[in-house]
Amino acid sequence: MHGRIWLAGVAVVLTAGCATEAGPVAVPAVEPVTVEVAAASSGGACRLLDFAVIAKHTGARFDVAAASERGDTHTCVVRAERSVLPELTLTVTETSIDVSTFTADVLPDGATKVTKLGRIAYRRTLPKTAKLGPAAEVAWLATDGRLATLRWTCPRGADEATAEEVAGKLVSLAKLVDTRRI
Repeated sequence: MHGRIWLAGVAVVLTAGCATEAGPVAVPAVEPVTVEVAAASSGGACRLLDFAVIAKHTGARFDVAAASERGDTHTCVVRAERSVLPELTLTVTETSIDVSTFTADVLPDGATKVTKLGRIAYRRTLPKTAKLGPAAEVAWLATDGRLATLRWTCPRGADEATAEEVAGKLVSLAKLVDTRRI
């Protein structure tokens, strides 16, 4: 009988010990892990861009990309996570225009023609606006029936000389964009 009482007492003590709540467990703080995601992961025209290639040709580091598609037009916008500007936009549209139509309808007055980029190409700068800095633009008629445009919008405080310098860098970047991959 003493054995049964003793066994019942041990069972009560053990069960009671399990019923009490333990205090919070301290977990050491861990630094957040930053994972770099490729621009191409956003799909659309972003598949044609690579953050490292953009940085190599422009000197700017971007790490956020967003794609959009409307009809035959594919667009990609890249930015730095902590800054709205500068911003780089790539637009690719399927088209049936030819070189003479591009020259008559697309080529802006005052634009500089670019050689060795698609069938025909130009570069130009645009003045700043009330909300945006000046912009640099490179557009070309690709050999695969697509019209492509790279536009770089500078921060508000930038001058037009900066946009002109960027326009030259965009030409070298544009030569690497393979519009057939859309």
